Amino acid sequence: MSKRSGLIPATRAALTALPVEVAPRLLGGVLEVTVGKARVAVRLTEVEAYHGAGTGPEPDPGSHARMGRTARNATMWGEPGHLYVYLSHGIHSCVNVVCAPEGQAGGILLRAGAVIEGEDVAFARRPAARVARDLARGPGRLGDAVGLRHPVHDGIDAVTARPRAGASARLWLPVVARADVEAGPRVGVAGVAGTAAFPWRFWISGDPTVSPFRWGRGAGPTL
Repeated sequence: MSKRSGLIPATRAALTALPVEVAPRLLGGVLEVTVGKARVAVRLTEVEAYHGAGTGPEPDPGSHARMGRTARNATMWGEPGHLYVYLSHGIHSCVNVVCAPEGQAGGILLRAGAVIEGEDVAFARRPAARVARDLARGPGRLGDAVGLRHPVHDGIDAVTARPRAGASARLWLPVVARADVEAGPRVGVAGVAGTAAFPWRFWISGDPTVSPFRWGRGAGPTL
């Protein structure tokens, strides 16, 4: 695999800070996934940070790991650089990059991106998409486009690219952090966790692949 211009392979060390600190650095990075012989690469344009119990200075009520370690969220408590792949609404596999200091838990949800390689493969997996910008515009769509599936790919290592269940993943990070990054409340997260109290959603300003914003249940601009 050749080195990508302006990007470097992700390392454990680069992902050991708090998710809210690491998340903006993923923007403009690339997630490459190979399933069988089919490869799809997505340039990341929108992400959200989530902290587990005891991670960071304030509890995150929107996190899957807010109550501690469970069978579902175990990957979030492991080594940085693995991918936490969970099932949303019983249908879509959503992809998170695990990152946090040692002994803590956290993940960065990959909310959206632009398919830069393997567009034909992504269209085959996402036949409802009418235009390229919609292939990975939203976390469920992104998971479908790259081909990672819960539960077989949960825990796949995006640092070593070691194969798991017929797939491999590699995360690339920008050498220089982007300056055109915006931040705001997370999409569709219920209660205070989805308000301006947690401006933990980050996106590339003006990028057409960024997903539409919507308030979660019980959240809103006045809370």
